Amino acid sequence: MRRAAILMAVLAFAGCSQPEGGETETQNVAAAAIEAEVMTAPREPAFIPQTAPLTRNSEIADIFSTASLNAEVLRLEAALARAQAFHGVIPQSAADAISAAAVPENIPQAEIDAEYAVVRHRMVAFLNVFRRSLDEESANYLHFGATTVDLYDSAAMLQMRASVLEMIADLRTIELQLIELADHYKHTPMIGRTLGQHALPITFGKKLSGFIGENRRHIDRLVDLLGRIERSIIMKGAVGSYLGLGPEGQDIEARMAVELGLPPPYPDDWHASRDVFAEFALVQAMMSRTWDRLGQEIFLLQMTDIGSVMEAVPAGSVGSSTMPHKVNPSLSEALIQHGRTIPRLAEIVLDDMVNFFERDNTSRPNRAIEDVALATEEMLGDASRLLSRIRVDEARMAENLQRSQGWILTQRIVFAVQDDLGREAAENRLRDLAAAATGTGVSLRDAISRDAELSALLSAEELDALLDPNTYLGLDAALVDAVIAEARSARLEDPVR
Repeated sequence: MRRAAILMAVLAFAGCSQPEGGETETQNVAAAAIEAEVMTAPREPAFIPQTAPLTRNSEIADIFSTASLNAEVLRLEAALARAQAFHGVIPQSAADAISAAAVPENIPQAEIDAEYAVVRHRMVAFLNVFRRSLDEESANYLHFGATTVDLYDSAAMLQMRASVLEMIADLRTIELQLIELADHYKHTPMIGRTLGQHALPITFGKKLSGFIGENRRHIDRLVDLLGRIERSIIMKGAVGSYLGLGPEGQDIEARMAVELGLPPPYPDDWHASRDVFAEFALVQAMMSRTWDRLGQEIFLLQMTDIGSVMEAVPAGSVGSSTMPHKVNPSLSEALIQHGRTIPRLAEIVLDDMVNFFERDNTSRPNRAIEDVALATEEMLGDASRLLSRIRVDEARMAENLQRSQGWILTQRIVFAVQDDLGREAAENRLRDLAAAATGTGVSLRDAISRDAELSALLSAEELDALLDPNTYLGLDAALVDAVIAEARSARLEDPVR
């Protein structure tokens, strides 16, 4: 018979990889403490989320609206005028007048539309309307030496910057939702699956902690991207040689960034190098894959045959027109669809990295980045609402843990008898037992009881303890705590709107 002390060591830490010679006493004590916490953790009432989910908002849609675009162009024209006045290229009085007049009220969209119907050029129509609010001298210095592509590409960067900050804010809300769920369910056992098969017990909180980490890395990516966007204000002219702005062109461009509160622009002409546009889209494509994975996970876990979780639906919702019993997934299905469409939209922006000569507009990149961002806003809202609707069936999770009739704990039995049989022999013995039991319905307990050598090594009480999946959760709870702690620490450094 195995000694009780050896058995407790196995119970405490068998879920983690070990050296051949076993564990240190310190590891045993620490692991035993963690397992004791798991076994004695009180079961609380049904989870009630505290973080409000994202509403069906339209902040990013507003950022890419025509009115917001016009406002950004006004802001850029005013910053350009001030930068030119700073370097003595235009009179300060003109810069002051342009800055004072650069308000949306001075460019009614109806007047821009009417002017466009005549001139058929959006920048010219915009400027013609704007000049009506300026004196003649100041009007002569509006858009002085600038070119349309610079203004609209810079405006696109300002829109991208604002939308990235909105995405970060949304991901931070989702992060809090995930933290609440993971913390609440960090002791809740369920089956872990690899390659679609029952593998070893885990906790539902541990499963969710992976999404916390992935979500946090998306925030990090957006923060990194933000720095490149902010350096992408450009005033280099049609072919990137500052011919319109003159000898002071580089200084004016740099000063314009200062006027906008941005860092120094990149020195290269990126009009034909759309890598920042592409990165903006591709980060969102990666984000969509994360929430596609979450949607798929919840979609599968709420299958009738698994039933570990369910996606609560609003009162009055109808699942099927002909099958009243059905409660169909909705938001989880939507996330899967977002994961298929957003990467396709991102590909259009990625394609634009291959431009013709000094630049082209064949991919309509400004429209393409808008399409991606709007789809991402919808996706993040769906992800947040799904998290708020997740309902966990702990009893069903417990039932699913028993579906293999104990065979998911063969690793634990190996650890328990390896000192007597040797590691390789113990593994081979349990592998043979599993193979022989396939299709017979024999439980692991019965298979061990019928094996003379194994049954001689394990008492009935020891076997009861070893075959309890609730005590074989490794360091899942500690892992969840570590992931949450890291996320909370990182939140202190996040840029906010």
